[in-house]
Amino acid sequence: MSNLDTAKAMIAAYNAQDADLYVSFMTDDACEANYRGAVVREGKEGTRSGLAAAFVRWPENNAQIVEASQIGCYVLMREHVTRGPATDGSELVEPFDVVAVYTFEGDKCARVEFIR
Repeated sequence: MSNLDTAKAMIAAYNAQDADLYVSFMTDDACEANYRGAVVREGKEGTRSGLAAAFVRWPENNAQIVEASQIGCYVLMREHVTRGPATDGSELVEPFDVVAVYTFEGDKCARVEFIR
């Protein structure tokens, strides 16, 4: 499977709200971060627990791939994200676009950075 296919499989797992499957595509020390900024989910376990909490809060959360390409060990995807109503009653998050940069080490994703 190409890195592009793996990143697409990660989005499919995300949309199925399957945090375990999502992190199965990652290295043990992988993270998710803001582009050139703070890490928001650290390590495979931090990513798993962070996503699980987000899926509970936004059960209708969904990311659609608008564009995707692979350049060497990087996959770039423009995604359109909708959250839907939050279970905690917080204000509705407007749909938004994000560019995600997936960095691979071999066949596993080591880092995902979000540009928003």
